[in-house]
Amino acid sequence: MAERRVNVGWAEGLHARPASIFVRATTASGVPVTIAKAGGDPVNAASMLAVLGLGAQGGEEVVLASEAEGADAALDRLAKLVAEGLEELPETV
Repeated sequence: MAERRVNVGWAEGLHARPASIFVRATTASGVPVTIAKAGGDPVNAASMLAVLGLGAQGGEEVVLASEAEGADAALDRLAKLVAEGLEELPETV
């Protein structure tokens, strides 16, 4: 299983707009991904309600994981998005 541990870069955490950006980016990756708070249960990263339900705050560590083919590239891009608090999925990571 591929996994990335990253601290949430959005000051407001994974709430409202940042969660929407993250969920859209996850869906666009075409790879099934889970997200969890460190030590917590993983949830579907393509589900807005599940991501909001995490309550991940800015600076808090989250774990992105996937077992699918192409997971490493997708997780690298999603980890960059989360860590840097970007407004869209990076194209060149």
